[in-house]
Amino acid sequence: MTVNLLDFDAAGLTAFFAEQGEKPFRARQVLRWMHRFGQGDFDAMTDIAKSLREKLKMMAVVMPPAVVSDKLSDDGTRKFLFDVGGGNAIETVFIPEDDRGTLCVSTQAGCALDCSFCSTGKQGFNRNLTVAEIIGQLWQANRALGADPKGERIISNVVLMGMGEPLANFENTVTALRLMLDDNAYGLSRRRVTVSTSGLVPVMDRLGEECPVALAVSLHAPNDTLRDELVPINRKYPLGELMAACSRYLKKAPRDFVTFEYVMLDGINDSDTQAYELLELTRKVSCKFNLIPFNPFPGSPYLRSPTHRIRRFAEILMEGGVVTTTRKTRGDDIDAACGQLAGQVQDKTQRVKRRIIDLHEVRAR
Repeated sequence: MTVNLLDFDAAGLTAFFAEQGEKPFRARQVLRWMHRFGQGDFDAMTDIAKSLREKLKMMAVVMPPAVVSDKLSDDGTRKFLFDVGGGNAIETVFIPEDDRGTLCVSTQAGCALDCSFCSTGKQGFNRNLTVAEIIGQLWQANRALGADPKGERIISNVVLMGMGEPLANFENTVTALRLMLDDNAYGLSRRRVTVSTSGLVPVMDRLGEECPVALAVSLHAPNDTLRDELVPINRKYPLGELMAACSRYLKKAPRDFVTFEYVMLDGINDSDTQAYELLELTRKVSCKFNLIPFNPFPGSPYLRSPTHRIRRFAEILMEGGVVTTTRKTRGDDIDAACGQLAGQVQDKTQRVKRRIIDLHEVRAR
């Protein structure tokens, strides 16, 4: 059976090499070749014994997901579409800025959480991505961007904010995170790797124990009634439990704040009253807010809040003492903006089919 070495972090690769009678330093060598230098050809790994290279060619591969398309936005944002088999494709976005280069990575083919304002969720869910498919997005992006392993990083930050809920794919996500942080692989700081979650409370606690990185929480509503509608997982883990989990996480986190992401929906969650509600909800949690202008997609019932409304909402939060930023809309000409990632998903939940049936029943009445 052929093994994909991109599925292993340092511990897993060391164990694999031990099974072949090889010493641990061989695993470190191969890890560096694969991730720091982006090398997938065993013959090119020149400081490894030829006998081992021949053995690896017989039993292993370095196989990231294949690039289906690579689109460049007018603003420099770059969107990759990757084939992950079975009729599924995932999207990954690189966002260049003056002081950083951020890669937005997917962790699932689709998403099972069905947030009402998210294009990915409307496609349904197929499966969790493997470690190789998660870390392979970073591997491929580094190669496409021409990253120099001996020079300044082009990708300085990674955010797990693409397709899927990272904490619903916990084991594979954490293994990929360990590779991102490993000095023999990508060597990123824990402060520069961010996991975004819709609020899977018990798994947030696990992440804090096993691999604490920067945390972003998709909040989007100031009370349970509205959040139940926008973010259905709230019905299982309501806001009181979520705020308590955020406070617990901060004891382990590399940053001294949680980022609350808040998509701005016209007439839904953007009133002055709701801004004051947010201040009360989060007053015991060290946090900052990132307001996200809604990015429309076909079939969505929502509209983006007007600029003046977003500005006033931010002012109220800042007057309340909370650092607040408004995310720039990037890559919308190639559907790469926040909430627009869709890819291609063979929906095992039958969610899309059920919506079509419901729509036909409504029309027939």
